[in-house]
Amino acid sequence: MPGEQPRIAGLIKLNTNENPYPPAPGVLKAVREAVDSRLRLYPNPTAQALRERLARLHRCSAENVIIGNGSDELLAMAVRTFAEPATGSKGASRHRVQYFHPSYSLYPVLAEAHGAVPHPVPLGKGFSIPTPTSLRRGGMWDFRAAVTFVTTPNAPSGRGFTTRELNALCKAHRGLLILDEAYVDFARENAAALALRHPHVMVARTFSKAYSLCFQRVGYLMGHPELIDALHRTRDSYNVNGLGQAAALATLDHLPYYRKNFRRICATRDRLTLALGRLGFKVLPSQANFLLAEPPGFEAEIWLERLRARKILVRWFRYPEVRQYLRITIGTEGEATALLKAVRAILAEG
Repeated sequence: MPGEQPRIAGLIKLNTNENPYPPAPGVLKAVREAVDSRLRLYPNPTAQALRERLARLHRCSAENVIIGNGSDELLAMAVRTFAEPATGSKGASRHRVQYFHPSYSLYPVLAEAHGAVPHPVPLGKGFSIPTPTSLRRGGMWDFRAAVTFVTTPNAPSGRGFTTRELNALCKAHRGLLILDEAYVDFARENAAALALRHPHVMVARTFSKAYSLCFQRVGYLMGHPELIDALHRTRDSYNVNGLGQAAALATLDHLPYYRKNFRRICATRDRLTLALGRLGFKVLPSQANFLLAEPPGFEAEIWLERLRARKILVRWFRYPEVRQYLRITIGTEGEATALLKAVRAILAEG
């Protein structure tokens, strides 16, 4: 389910992992300039110019890249393209959409919408990624599942996985493996090279989380040209709007601006981690633009409501593995200060 959207003014929104800083001024200028007579025309159906720019960025070919209406659309396309609906045996690998749990809550939704079989596998202790050896020993992991998603860094834990860990899983796996890197710009490592090294591996990226373009909905997948071609066969004709294409292209012209913001967000994340820890929160190490923190004193759901009463929105999940935690998006320095002030007030009230 999507995070709560505020209906009243003045809320500090720390619940949907948006970048707190605006797009680069040049991106806003490019979008404004694109609002002209072109609005009556269809956009480029494959976002070819954007594919070519991304290919130069990642040192690959445009045939290795497909653009989507946010990375969510591409994840859905992958399920529709590579998994078979389970009309017969539900135990067969070709029906399974596999993912670690807890992770992105969209994965089982996509599987069920397609009639495929959701196949969750528990993460290791501390939300770590199990080794291929431990997965074989546990017997739950299907190394030939039709589609397997690995969120890296993980959501909602924020835990980062090393390229070495991910490569070991890629080498052992045989079905399609998609490394979902929505938060990778806040992490120490990325796995883009694995999508170009292994023919059964893809990497998903988005312009939403790090690049302040949630409103435009632009994402992309990288992988072997045969996988990309198969996805093109199930893609809607004009799936990415023209203004989104213009905004994403302009974003790639202003990467230093965004990288500066990434550093600001990571610095705020580290400050907030320490400050909440001093106030009694158990904060998990994060390589994303959010924290997963177990609050002191009373249940996380009560903290959710008390923070909302102070006009601060955070996220709480009902499922057992994380229900004792709050997920807190990293906002601006001012928003972090306001959050800490509210936390101190709630603790003082008891």
